[in-house]
Amino acid sequence: GPTRKMPLTASAMDFFQLFVPDNVLKNMVVQTNMYAKKYQERFGRDDAWIDVTLSEMKAFLGYMISTSIHHCESVLSIWSSGFYSNKSIALIMTQSRFEKILKYFHIVAFRSSQTTHGLYKIQPFLDSLQNGFDSAFRPSQAQVLHEPLIDEDPIFIATCTERELRKRKKRKFSLWVRQCSSTGFICQIYVHLKEGSGADGLDALKNKPQLHSMVAKSLCQNASGKNYIIFTGPSITSLNLFEEFEKQGIYCCGLLSTRKSDCTGLPPSMLNNPETPQSRGQYRIRMKGNMSLICWYNKGHFRFLTNAYSPVQQGVIIKRKSGEIPCPLAVEAFAAHLSYICKYDDKYSKYFISHKPNKTWQQVFWFAISIAINNAYILYKMSEAYHVTRYSRAQFGERLIRELLGLEDTSPSH
Repeated sequence: GPTRKMPLTASAMDFFQLFVPDNVLKNMVVQTNMYAKKYQERFGRDDAWIDVTLSEMKAFLGYMISTSIHHCESVLSIWSSGFYSNKSIALIMTQSRFEKILKYFHIVAFRSSQTTHGLYKIQPFLDSLQNGFDSAFRPSQAQVLHEPLIDEDPIFIATCTERELRKRKKRKFSLWVRQCSSTGFICQIYVHLKEGSGADGLDALKNKPQLHSMVAKSLCQNASGKNYIIFTGPSITSLNLFEEFEKQGIYCCGLLSTRKSDCTGLPPSMLNNPETPQSRGQYRIRMKGNMSLICWYNKGHFRFLTNAYSPVQQGVIIKRKSGEIPCPLAVEAFAAHLSYICKYDDKYSKYFISHKPNKTWQQVFWFAISIAINNAYILYKMSEAYHVTRYSRAQFGERLIRELLGLEDTSPSH
């Protein structure tokens, strides 16, 4: 849960600033102004540009965040006369001023000579965000490594052409997270660039299991020695990785797939389906030290690799139609924690910022801001302030936008 007690009067902005404090916003102001100056020295003077201020930067973020609540495809719709126009917030800043800030917006204006990392323009922000996540929240023992569902606007998807859809899907990075499965709080973000000649680029890692193993190690670098139980999908699950994690005091439970997983070191007899038909709930087990490989049957064969649960402990999977199906405890735990993450995705994925910039670092930045707001809401729901105001996720987002824009509105919206 939260590591600090927030006051009863804590606002949406107070929770957001646990992760994006004023000093981070002030740095965005400085870097944006530096980049604007450098840009104009190179390409000619821009008479319409005036240095951005802290209050303007907050308003700029507020406009962007509003696309996560109203799901307008373009943030410029706010100033239009169409369906997504919003006169109450459009008066804070003119459209031309907003577009100028958008043109020059930067987190790191200059590339240092030592920098080779593809995300150098956003890495300081990601590091600051990670520090905020670590200091504001203590996760439960059970956590999940996965790629979060980033929801596209369903209305836009239904109306756009196939060519537009194909063009949109080509994201140049993948976003992985380590998530507390009891609360949904995202403890750590890892961004992997799909292109690049560096050691972390996909060119250097043609082998998918090798890539996913590297992602898992990066996400768990702060988790060693804490007896966490990490749940993983088939792409990450492997005997070598789980044994390496066990030496660091990290225990695992993962779904295994003969097609997607690295099955090196596992007995072939357990990877092949038995010829004799099995009844639902039957399972076979092979053990090596603390590691168990479980092959469980339920309208198909499901394999699990774990060193976190004893294979002889019994559990049940409850199905609406067929009632209780017996299974090892590891299977029950895996199903429970993964279903929680599915519920999280259903609830929070629709609140990702809709603005889609061309530059990869900006795409990562808006995804990271969206995750920070979701985390802020989770902390708000666990605080005493929630019992006073009881905002839904949409209302919390609305409050945050108004506070960033400097609109004073103290009346509660239920």
